[in-house]
Amino acid sequence: MDGMTRPGKRSARFRRLVAPVLCALAATGCLVTPVPEDARFEQLGGADIEAQAVNRFHLAADTQVVGRLQYTRVRGQETLLDIARAYDLGYDDIVAANPGVDPWTPVPGERVLLPLAHVLPDAPREGIVINLAARRLFLYPPAEGGAAEVITHPIGIGRDGWSTPLGVTRITEKRAAPAWTVPASIRREHAARGDPLPAVVPPGPDNPLGSHALRLGWPSYLIHGTNKPAGIGMRVSHGCIQLYPEDIAPLFEAVPEGTQVRVVDQPYLAGFGPDGLVLEAHVPASERGAGALARDAIERALRGREPGAVPQVDWELVREQVEMRRGYPLPIGAEGRARDGYLAGLPEAPRLPLPEWSVSAEGDWFVDLGSFAYEHAARRLVAMLRFQGPPIPALRRARGDVFQVLAGPWPTREEAAAAARRIARDLEARGQVVQLAETLSSARL
Repeated sequence: MDGMTRPGKRSARFRRLVAPVLCALAATGCLVTPVPEDARFEQLGGADIEAQAVNRFHLAADTQVVGRLQYTRVRGQETLLDIARAYDLGYDDIVAANPGVDPWTPVPGERVLLPLAHVLPDAPREGIVINLAARRLFLYPPAEGGAAEVITHPIGIGRDGWSTPLGVTRITEKRAAPAWTVPASIRREHAARGDPLPAVVPPGPDNPLGSHALRLGWPSYLIHGTNKPAGIGMRVSHGCIQLYPEDIAPLFEAVPEGTQVRVVDQPYLAGFGPDGLVLEAHVPASERGAGALARDAIERALRGREPGAVPQVDWELVREQVEMRRGYPLPIGAEGRARDGYLAGLPEAPRLPLPEWSVSAEGDWFVDLGSFAYEHAARRLVAMLRFQGPPIPALRRARGDVFQVLAGPWPTREEAAAAARRIARDLEARGQVVQLAETLSSARL
């Protein structure tokens, strides 16, 4: 997009920047107050903690489904990505569950489905189990006093050409504040994009490994944090497994060296929960044999049950689930309610803290990214900028009947120019470095 656009004009490139841009973007970081890790485990409103927790659940021997589907409503200017992070969901989770909702500029008051129910992978409940298809990690801590639990988090995994391997390995080393020795192949890739990397990236906000790293027995593969949280829930890494900063820290403390790590790829998961037999369907690696895979998952869930306890399966519902691939479990029993009625009757989730955004940078140098006839378009560009990594402070201000987008501020022209180059590279949006002495009291995120 040209930087100084005429009012209401946007290039075709900008119109295409929705979800795909996140593959190149980084995300929330120094300008956001992250969701406190404890907030996801606390007992809210006196209700049972298993019903309220979003990522930690008690397990009985026959538990196959944990959590429950809930919904919330958009408040203020948050994006779907803000809501996803607050409830420990990934980008693909929240977007697949809410087709038709703009991830960058959802309407205040709009209903957002929270896919907080999960069918457990068909794998031994030991150590860490990672389901690539679900973009989700499951930790089974050693049971203390017979109280078995599972803790689950969304993850980012290897993108096309950099696949995360399948199989069983172990954690061989734990390292806090890791430095990143950049492989030569990745240095070449970044250099070709005009984003050269040093041979070693030291610990800090620019380090893609984040605050903690768990080395696996597979050479060059890690479970680690990230400085690009918007990529959690997507295929964005060079094969490593990434977690939100607030998730990697407790995981790092919870697992000793030697912990088993099992990586599976199970796009179709079936199990029995409070709503009877359910099927959870994700995008498979290949469309070939999708129906057979789903049938196999259902047959595994039915295996071993008493003849009188085997429900009749509605195979038309199964077919619809396989085609829609919403990524959350829905009932598939013949006696089940219609899908729309079932979803309409879901409970509202407890209010968890959402990230609080503010422009904390100082200075009077900005990158002027042009003006837009519609506030919606300006708001979207501001949201994309703050989901860079590290985030780029940005605001919009009304100027007559158009809305101007300014990235910044920065204390020096050189820093603003460096940000302009980053924006042009990552968002294909070109801007002009300007100095503004006036107070931007009317500007908004």
